[in-house]
Amino acid sequence: MSTDIQVDATTESPHDSTAPRADSGSTTAPAGASTQAPSTMRPAAPPFNDWRRRFQRRLVVSDLLVLTWVVFGTQIAWFGLGNVQLAIRDDARISDISYWVFSVILVVAWLGALSWSDSRSIRVLGSGSNEYLRIVDASVRLFGVIAIVAFLTKVDVARGFLLISLPVGVVVLLWTRWLWRQWLIMKRKSGQFSARVLLVGSEESVAQIARELIRTPSAGYHVVGACTPTGKIADFVPGTTIPMMGSVNAVERAMELTGADTVAVTSTDELPPDKVKQISWNLQAGRQHLVLAPSIVDIAGPRLHTRPVAGLPLIHVETPRFSKGQLFLKRSVDVTASAVGLLLLSPVLAFLAMSIRLSSEGPVLFRQVRIGRGGREFTMLKFRSMVTNAEELLEKLQRQRAEQGIDSGNEVLFKMKNDPRVTPIGRIMRKYSLDELPQLFNVIGGSMSLVGPRPPLPVEVAQYASHVHRRFLVKPGITGLWQVSGRSTLSWGETVRLDLSYVENWSLIGDLAILFKTARAAIVPGESAH
Repeated sequence: MSTDIQVDATTESPHDSTAPRADSGSTTAPAGASTQAPSTMRPAAPPFNDWRRRFQRRLVVSDLLVLTWVVFGTQIAWFGLGNVQLAIRDDARISDISYWVFSVILVVAWLGALSWSDSRSIRVLGSGSNEYLRIVDASVRLFGVIAIVAFLTKVDVARGFLLISLPVGVVVLLWTRWLWRQWLIMKRKSGQFSARVLLVGSEESVAQIARELIRTPSAGYHVVGACTPTGKIADFVPGTTIPMMGSVNAVERAMELTGADTVAVTSTDELPPDKVKQISWNLQAGRQHLVLAPSIVDIAGPRLHTRPVAGLPLIHVETPRFSKGQLFLKRSVDVTASAVGLLLLSPVLAFLAMSIRLSSEGPVLFRQVRIGRGGREFTMLKFRSMVTNAEELLEKLQRQRAEQGIDSGNEVLFKMKNDPRVTPIGRIMRKYSLDELPQLFNVIGGSMSLVGPRPPLPVEVAQYASHVHRRFLVKPGITGLWQVSGRSTLSWGETVRLDLSYVENWSLIGDLAILFKTARAAIVPGESAH
């Protein structure tokens, strides 16, 4: 069976003389017409840019400098500049080893452990927590091996030296990797240090994946073109400026024209049999990559498992479950962190309560019925940030904005940047999320969690589509994924998508990441805080 992909090249389209394309969608050409586009009209593909290896080399150098500084710095701090020896007991065949030699071995072994754990794999760089988890895992395993080897060989390694090197090394490694991630994200927003992606699939699936990748440039996938079974050229993917490059038979040519190094197959329903296999055979090993994008979205890695069955790489998606251990762990963290938070923030709570009481008429706390886990109602507490008749004024504001043709950008939640119902002290509290602090009592009481979906009003729930009710599988949270992903600037669809993504993919590491981002947003609020 031949695996060659036939590509039909045409001359420049009269509709778009600048858009690159690889296939005209036609199988015949007028007599005497050239089937090869003039070289002067062919957009030059950018030279192959192995940014992956360059970035990984930078990480190797960065890790080496960090580990050298940490290990030798700890040695000097613990032993001084002298030539201290490791003590070897009960075995005259092994001579004493200088700590300077041991430190060199430790640095090399630590670098190797980070490589063996794939902590610099391009699949984990730039997004998600896997990179950080692999650094911690590799470091702990290495020091565990050192402890076992030292015990078996009866080598006395100074415990203080190891106990300081491990945590300090992990913390500094994580910090430098975080700095590199911020640098990488900044570069990716300008289209650099990203895979140049050619989308292949139906027009609908191509458009969906293209919008998702455009929305999150930090993921590192820069879409440069699309090939669909319809064979369209001189056109764009709906809702984007991504050029259509012709039919699915033009993938190889389209990659050459656009300089793409990655093919992302968005759907296979309309592709010829074995087309994906043919595409993979024509890719250059190590320089070009193939990605298969399943139609299911917002499912995290731990729930996805690829299992080869009868030669088919089937993707198994586990049903989201919350074991008793997970529920106990989440509840323990909620209660402990809330109790500590209330104790540490008690002066702030007292100051805010006095400020509210003295600045405007009405109660200090605002009580409101919300919907919690399982669809049950509960009373949520907040510091009052609005005038006492705020609910009565809401309908009037909604009517005024409708008459003025102002779109809130959200079909269910009412959002207004300069809400006249908010008091002066309330405006400050809202900007820094201080009005949410009394909800720590809700967390201790068990009706809320520190992290979870936003607790909705009963009137909002009445407008929910059936799938949105999956938000009630977990307790609502003081903060959540949508609050740290755009807050008041998000549409209703984006809010729901983020909340459901949290419900489907809960993890303790994810909760800690959201709490960290919440603290950062509270200290340095952005434009979405109102």
